[in-house]
Amino acid sequence: MERGCPKGGGEDKKKKEMKNPKSVTLKNKRKATKGECPECGTKMFRIGG
Repeated sequence: MERGCPKGGGEDKKKKEMKNPKSVTLKNKRKATKGECPECGTKMFRIGG
């Protein structure tokens, strides 16, 4: 699953494939995906995935 890295800088956030993606369910029952940036290790989060 691709996601922009939070440390990518400005509007120019580079899309990267999420490392170790895990499906989670939020308190309001919505689905989300958590993972890490493969380059810098920053946590990535995507709601609805």
